[in-house]
Amino acid sequence: MKKRVFIAVLMILCLCAQSVFACTIFAVGKNASDDGSTMISHTCDSTGDDLRLWMIPEMPAGEARDIVLDGRAGADYSQFPAVKDYGTRGMALAEYVPEKETNRYIHAMYSFMNDKGLAMGESTCSINGNIDQGKKIRAAYREYDGIIDCYMIQDLALENCATAREAVEFMGALIDEYGWNGSPECINICDGNECWIMECYGAHVWVAARVPDDAVFVAANRARINFFVEDDPENYLYAPDLKNFVAKYDLWDGTDWSTFIPCWTFAPYGYRPYSTRREWRAMSLLNPELGATLDPEEQNPDTAWPCFVVPSEPVSVQTVYEICGDYYAGTEYDVSASIWGGQFGDALNCAQDFTQRAINSYRCTYVQIANVKAWLPEDVRCLVWYGCGASDTNFLTPLFGSMTELDPMFTHGLRSEYDPSTIWWTSALVQQLSRINYKMAREDIHAKRDGIMDAQYEVTAAIQDQAAKLIKLGEKDKAVALLTNYANSQARMWKGVWDELTGELITKYMFGAVNMNTRSAQYTDFWNALNASEWGQYK
Repeated sequence: MKKRVFIAVLMILCLCAQSVFACTIFAVGKNASDDGSTMISHTCDSTGDDLRLWMIPEMPAGEARDIVLDGRAGADYSQFPAVKDYGTRGMALAEYVPEKETNRYIHAMYSFMNDKGLAMGESTCSINGNIDQGKKIRAAYREYDGIIDCYMIQDLALENCATAREAVEFMGALIDEYGWNGSPECINICDGNECWIMECYGAHVWVAARVPDDAVFVAANRARINFFVEDDPENYLYAPDLKNFVAKYDLWDGTDWSTFIPCWTFAPYGYRPYSTRREWRAMSLLNPELGATLDPEEQNPDTAWPCFVVPSEPVSVQTVYEICGDYYAGTEYDVSASIWGGQFGDALNCAQDFTQRAINSYRCTYVQIANVKAWLPEDVRCLVWYGCGASDTNFLTPLFGSMTELDPMFTHGLRSEYDPSTIWWTSALVQQLSRINYKMAREDIHAKRDGIMDAQYEVTAAIQDQAAKLIKLGEKDKAVALLTNYANSQARMWKGVWDELTGELITKYMFGAVNMNTRSAQYTDFWNALNASEWGQYK
């Protein structure tokens, strides 16, 4: 790894800019999936995330690359690297010089797929500063001025790496050299063969574990690697100075490293319903038998819960997508069955931020589900399913890390300015309209969406096979053009469907009625019971 000296004299410590720590992530091993692929997913849930996607082209070996801190707010990567616009807060603090030509990749709030089929997501973790361990670890981190944040480390890894293991080693080396900046992060990574989880805690400390091929990992804004293995580099990696760091700051009083719990030591939180309840729900849906043994009110999940879960049935993209759209329906935590959900069971009510935080969130910027098939050529296997807004009411459209261009609906748009030409605002409008009568509107949305998506899964696989044949014939450019044209055409198709759906929802549910007939409205069982008791006493 070649690098140049710091170009900043004054080091400024910044935290990653997020309005709320809110992401849920999954990683699915190849033997746990229904098609032999590996999968990772990320619901990027925040009211402050950038809406835009860009394709970052390959860059030549030996060309210096800025290491930028906090380079997202207001940044414009549409002409990168010819034009380097790092936004209102971005600071170029060092330079990295790649030894080989870099990869093409999809740049987002958190960049997520390259043309080699390497994919990743993230979930920002918290530290409980009110407990002794939290106070100790926060004090320790404050002694280090790192400059690598989660945005930058994912950009650099996608630019320079082809496999999940290579990405872990590469990112670990960056943290070892430059130090971590920002809150702890749990990063899920896959490449078609392997899935890895890497937790970047602070200072120069990180731990990474390979997800068993037959298992699934889930995290919800909480560090989760709860075991430590010293001599198994095939499946477990960690910062070279980890043990010295633990000793220096008196973070653990044990001697048997097989009992060491990294997540508790470096990002202690434990019981946190905002996070743990999402994890409990996901594990319960993946394996109901296991779920029956897990307590959603567990006070010590780091020791009581497994890090990985073996699913009861093979997991598909649709399985992950449906869990991303879950709001505890049918459980005592159902966010639609409360006073906050109103008479129509609004599962997108903002009260879930302080009541029952569900995986399906009203403030989701995007959801991405990478579906990487190692047996296909690199430029073909790099498939990611992408949707904007809450998963229960949006759609997924296929994108490829090898695409040469993205439709303009992806590349522009601001939260502060309504723009119906963008994919985000198109989805956001349907999402908001569904809240007029969520109980019935979601059925209309699913009826409109599900059949198209079922067909799209099949057609996309066929398009991938056709592109693979072209590459075998030596026609790589034609293969990439096929994938580019297909993905953009699917996005345009979906926009047309959703524009049509917008009009249907407005017409049908205006004023909370059904086709202007208030007698046709169907209230939830909760609301009917509440009304029958003359509003009762709700707590």
